[in-house]
Amino acid sequence: MSDAIPKPPYGDAPIPQDYPNSMGAAIPSLREKIISEISKRGSISFPEYLAIALYDPELGYYARDSTQVGRRGDFYTSVSVGSLFGRLLAQRFLGWWETNGQPADWRILEIGAHDGTLAADILSEIRQLSPDAWQALEYAIPEPLPRLRGLQKARLENLASRLLIAESFEAISAHALPGVAFGNEILDALPFHLIELKNDVWKELHVIAGENGTLALEPRETSIQLGNSFPEGYRTEVRTNFPDFLASVTACLTNGLLMFADYGFAAPEYYDVYRSSGTLRTFSSHKAGEDPFAAPGEKDITAHVDFTDFAKTAIALGYFPSAFSSQGNYLTNLAKTLILNGGVDDTKTIAQFQSLTHPAHLGAKFHIIELTRSAEIPPEVAHRLAL
Repeated sequence: MSDAIPKPPYGDAPIPQDYPNSMGAAIPSLREKIISEISKRGSISFPEYLAIALYDPELGYYARDSTQVGRRGDFYTSVSVGSLFGRLLAQRFLGWWETNGQPADWRILEIGAHDGTLAADILSEIRQLSPDAWQALEYAIPEPLPRLRGLQKARLENLASRLLIAESFEAISAHALPGVAFGNEILDALPFHLIELKNDVWKELHVIAGENGTLALEPRETSIQLGNSFPEGYRTEVRTNFPDFLASVTACLTNGLLMFADYGFAAPEYYDVYRSSGTLRTFSSHKAGEDPFAAPGEKDITAHVDFTDFAKTAIALGYFPSAFSSQGNYLTNLAKTLILNGGVDDTKTIAQFQSLTHPAHLGAKFHIIELTRSAEIPPEVAHRLAL
């Protein structure tokens, strides 16, 4: 990859320094860039392919604009539903502040803040519920893209008592604080390897160039191994970047709560023998696909999260899972106080709550994991995560 493209603060695939101001008919050129990179080495790893297809500074998917999310974009998130998601998270974060001695200087670290919409909802709720907590709060965002930093600053500078938007985790971790670090649909954005069982040997699938500008997968030797209890041809995804990611996150806190919401499974379900083709998906105009080589640069490419692997990585760094459940169960528990106080009684808020928690909507699609410094893992959490 080009040395001119720095690594992001939340993954090991290169990311552009900035987005272009306008786009032209670019997809053939993007495919040519991919093929050119392949021609230099014969093949590229799948994470390297993702780096170009998603993050190329001129033609990649995330270089298009900031409208991939929502009704007119390619996919929905919980933030798309409305402000209730942020309001509920704000109450959870405020609860942490209150039960941990109400520190006079604390931090909320949001990874993958996009245009700052979720941050605005959280900050507005904290300021309304507890002016003291809001005054003591620093809201920090690691964001390598200048364009997104500009959007975040414009949206948040009048909502935060203190706002720190930095190019990297390092700039934030230089002064660690107690607090909360969280990300909504950021873990699935971390690059991943594709591996497949061939003749009882695990192979990593690299991207090669075929005839007439086509792209294909070809097996290569790999150190990634999942054992031999899988059927021939079994394919799945593996992320090897959880350690670096979590080390960067936890370095920004002296003590605190980690919380991540995403779609994924515990390891036994993730690697079920019947899930033989993995979880790789593409998204465009709210339609899912499975071909990562179809129109690179026009579609999001993602895969589910192995929450067991993520939890084990966190444990090695001194953070232990304290909660793991469907988003529906998690948010319903958070909403109890709000419901009792009459905060979920208008038609609009009720509709948002149903979208966020109902199993047929987002309630079962997403899971939420919390991690703290307490080494006592609740038995039900250990069971769900197969720890």
